[in-house]
Amino acid sequence: MKFISTDLEVLLPLFEKLEADQMPLWGTMNAQRMIEHLCDTLRIASGENILPLEIPEDKIEKMLAFLDTDKPMARNLQVSFAAETVALRHDELELAIDEYVERWIDLEALYAINPSLTNVHPYYGPLNFEQWKRLHSKHLTHHFEQFGLI
Repeated sequence: MKFISTDLEVLLPLFEKLEADQMPLWGTMNAQRMIEHLCDTLRIASGENILPLEIPEDKIEKMLAFLDTDKPMARNLQVSFAAETVALRHDELELAIDEYVERWIDLEALYAINPSLTNVHPYYGPLNFEQWKRLHSKHLTHHFEQFGLI
């Protein structure tokens, strides 16, 4: 499977296709919740939101191997750090998209200044920037398919 690029020039036209009232093809997230969820993942990648590892350390190698495959993420996966009951942060979808863009630019700058930086993902363990980009690529593809954007 081919995953979407994390490049904002690729993502912005897809974000623009998303409508506030657009229903997902699966799952229960609305469009804004999905974008804010993507922002939350960027907060984990930047180290702004530090979460504990939720898998045994001996499973990290298997999870990293999955990250390197062309296998898509599973649909309807429930994870503890993506609760749908949390209130939305923004008044409208466009503001959530703005947050995503700002956070992505900040993330690129952070890793440019600190190329050896790693931050822990609860299911993949410590990831460097290349691994985070791969995870974001899979994650974006998963949610953009969920909303019929790709």
